[in-house]
Amino acid sequence: MNRRRVPVSRFQRGNYRWLWRWIASLLFLAWMVGCAPDTRNVVQVTTVPRDGGRGAAELGIDDSKTLEQIREAKRKAQQKEDGGLTEVIQETPNYTVREYLDYNPIANTESGRDFKVGEYDVIDITVYEEPDLTRKDLSVSADGYISFPFIGRIRVEGLSISEIEDMISRKLAEGQFLLDAHVSVTLKEVRSKKYIVLGSVQQPGTYPLQGRERLLDAISRSGGVDFEQGGKQAMLIRVQNLGTPREKKLVIRIDLNDLLKGGDQMSNLIMAHKDVLYIPKAEHFYIIGQVQSPGSYPYMDKEITLVEAISRAGGFTPIAARNRTRIIRMEKNQEKIIEVKVDAITQAGKKGQDILVQPGDVIVVPESMF
Repeated sequence: MNRRRVPVSRFQRGNYRWLWRWIASLLFLAWMVGCAPDTRNVVQVTTVPRDGGRGAAELGIDDSKTLEQIREAKRKAQQKEDGGLTEVIQETPNYTVREYLDYNPIANTESGRDFKVGEYDVIDITVYEEPDLTRKDLSVSADGYISFPFIGRIRVEGLSISEIEDMISRKLAEGQFLLDAHVSVTLKEVRSKKYIVLGSVQQPGTYPLQGRERLLDAISRSGGVDFEQGGKQAMLIRVQNLGTPREKKLVIRIDLNDLLKGGDQMSNLIMAHKDVLYIPKAEHFYIIGQVQSPGSYPYMDKEITLVEAISRAGGFTPIAARNRTRIIRMEKNQEKIIEVKVDAITQAGKKGQDILVQPGDVIVVPESMF
């Protein structure tokens, strides 16, 4: 029996074409997904014992030796440079200059840092129109006293210059020796208060605190920053509430570029007794393994990502295991291994998952097994 063909309308033919196009699109999409790099678990972080060795896994003998040499050199350099100061900085509350001044608004004002005379400081006392009462090179005794005509021994330790002037004038009037005396006290030499400058300066050491010295004065007195070694940041370690039950340390981080170029006068803090100004050496990160130019690289002003760091080292070699790249990072005496699938970042457009490199990081690129 003959079957009659049912004519297909133009509308139906259009629907079939649309269906085939839809199926073809799905197949193409499936193919693209299959060919795209695996973006799952792009970054995997593992914390291991300091000498766990996972960071060196899959490295050749020469690269493994290089990694151990870097670790040892970093340990020795750290101990030699600051004698454990970095650990103190890491364990102490850290502030930017703005955060510190918000926390202690009078710290950078004249009233907030009015100099207090201490033991062994040397002062000059002048009483106008009374040359017989003028005294030069008066040294404050170990118990904080000086001797003055008519008045005898008076305690000056812990007083400001203006407070000493007022006290001498008042005592001369109280004893009916001299009414309305005009007294001027000059700080001749400071021996009681000191600060320390360490790190990348020409003349590190301990310096007497001269009146209202500021941070730039301290840098100048220590010979200036050694720019061949110095980093871009200074740290001021300060003791708050000195000599009280509320005494505590804090760290103020200062951008040296902004300070030295004169654009950030807010950071030119007034120095205080027992301040430690530390200017660390310029920091580096390291790349070993299958890159074109392995070695040590200075950590520049701007942040740098893992992909940018590899690019700075000339990129991968043809035999690099790109998706087994590792960053070895020390944090609080623990070694952290950050495993990164670099292709998943670069080829799949996962720039947001790129990792920021930190100073001291060791980037390890092993050799591919295929």
